[in-house]
Amino acid sequence: MSRAFVKETETVEELPDRLVSAHRNLVTREGFAQIEAEVVRLHEQLAAAHEGGDREAIARVNRDLRYWNQRLGSAEVQPEPTDFSVVSFGATVTLERDDGRVQKFRIVGEDEADPAKGSISYVSPLAQALLGKSVGDAVKAGAMSAEIVAIS
Repeated sequence: MSRAFVKETETVEELPDRLVSAHRNLVTREGFAQIEAEVVRLHEQLAAAHEGGDREAIARVNRDLRYWNQRLGSAEVQPEPTDFSVVSFGATVTLERDDGRVQKFRIVGEDEADPAKGSISYVSPLAQALLGKSVGDAVKAGAMSAEIVAIS
């Protein structure tokens, strides 16, 4: 019998899990809300994929749900900083670089970091250089140095 007349069973391999950071999953309240919203959104996508019989989408969404459910379960919501004498998780730091540029960064959890929008992960090299420092301290920021001019 010709293979042209045999219906092949479509199999979709389970996608490998997304890598989970070995660092503690510290998050701001906003970051925790973002994780919760992502889980809800993915459950909606999974229902739609099941409804449409889209096996590839089901596999992709299931993988993402495993990741975000793990992140939700391991999230450690950190209190808002109240002491702005030193840089801490959740603080916004204003830096003045050697070339005169002024930049602001909020130190947040890994999943909520978005440097283009002014938030950096607490495990990033810049955040690691800033944590525990005070206004007036200089830190290495890439190839240059920068001075902390404000903490809020």
